[in-house]
Amino acid sequence: MEYSCKDFKVGKCEGEKVVDGESMPLVLHPQEPNKSDLESLLLALKTNKDWFEQMIIKNSAVLLRGFDVKNAQDFNEIVEAFGWDDIRYVGPAPRTHVYKRVWTANEGPLSEFIYYHHEMVLISEYPKKLILFCEVPPPEGGQTPFVPSFKITERMLEEFPEAVEEMDSKGLKYSFTALSKNDTASMRGRGWEDAFGTSDRAEAEKRCKALGMDLEWQPDGSVKTVLGPRALTKVFDGRKGRRMWFNTVVGMHGKEISSACMADGTEIPENVVKRCEEIIEDESIQFKWEKGDVLFLDNLAVLHGRRPSMPPRKVLVATCK
Repeated sequence: MEYSCKDFKVGKCEGEKVVDGESMPLVLHPQEPNKSDLESLLLALKTNKDWFEQMIIKNSAVLLRGFDVKNAQDFNEIVEAFGWDDIRYVGPAPRTHVYKRVWTANEGPLSEFIYYHHEMVLISEYPKKLILFCEVPPPEGGQTPFVPSFKITERMLEEFPEAVEEMDSKGLKYSFTALSKNDTASMRGRGWEDAFGTSDRAEAEKRCKALGMDLEWQPDGSVKTVLGPRALTKVFDGRKGRRMWFNTVVGMHGKEISSACMADGTEIPENVVKRCEEIIEDESIQFKWEKGDVLFLDNLAVLHGRRPSMPPRKVLVATCK
């Protein structure tokens, strides 16, 4: 399927990379200056829905730029134009519901770097698509960098073939400790009551089981979640047979409130984790947010994060099946 579409004009953005012949992100502008209004954009998206979805899979990231998208209500109309089912976020990031299918992105301190991850990678049901909207671009920093997942697997196999295959064959086990109540001073400060939508421990356990987690209650009211075994890599349909680095080893290994090891308890070598972190950063793609930008990410194919930022910064998010 070709890039060309009569309703969009392909452009460029700073930081764009070509990965295996595909532009990341694929940048789409209004075809004509008088077609930048929201109504024209919604019509173009609905008319070319199948083509647009193929572009997300083909390029892993598509950026709509130059359209008159003002607020959460406008963004929600874009999300709903495709008819993709909603999926409720489950995870440690503090977030606030804004409007219908729209939430704030991680509300942790802007001074902190949010490490690269596939959204809800540890949950049994994760979103296929992640959509982000920039309402207020930061004056400095605050990029949402993303990384083609298969490139990490390729490079890790080149450097650590035995370790990769051992982790993949054994699977991975993770643990994470969540407080009872939300702590917005932390980028992982979402309390378990908010995360699981209940203050009842029995109900929380039931919901966790449905998500593929076990709980261990702590004396201070916090809870330790244990997940595993989980895959190191995955291959998804329609993505050229690429082996995605579908895990969060670097983000959780050896941290104060989280851990990652092989499912049988074998420790993951520190040098392997450190080198993986370097490779992920080396393969990252980042662009500067502009007001009104809407970024579509194939959550099965790319990891994403958040660079430290000067305030203000307002990026909203929707997650889709």
